Amino acid sequence: MEAQEEPRVQVNQQDPFYKAAPRNLPNSTTILVLGILSILLCWWHLVSFAGIVLGLISLIKAKRELSVYHANPSAFTLSSLNNVKTGRICAIIGLSISVIIFLFVILLILGILASLPFWGMMNQ
Repeated sequence: MEAQEEPRVQVNQQDPFYKAAPRNLPNSTTILVLGILSILLCWWHLVSFAGIVLGLISLIKAKRELSVYHANPSAFTLSSLNNVKTGRICAIIGLSISVIIFLFVILLILGILASLPFWGMMNQ
């Protein structure tokens, strides 16, 4: 008993009723991963600079992908749009926390360096 092959339907893309299946936005998963990584890397002192960089890259890519989506919304899936929006929100959160922690660490280092001459006075 042989399995019969189903006949293949020929699709004419010139047909006015032809509608291509929606596809994912090209960088939707990348944006989501970069946004999540910016949150994960924002908590470590000087490594929070990596959170700043990843957050900025994610925001730039998200802006580009949203403009691509808004140019032709029917060509892309809603789940990929949600990935871009979620990645953008994660990037904003990660970028904000990273900047705050990075500035705090820089101010802490500057404060320690500014107080070094006074440490010598305490020993006398």
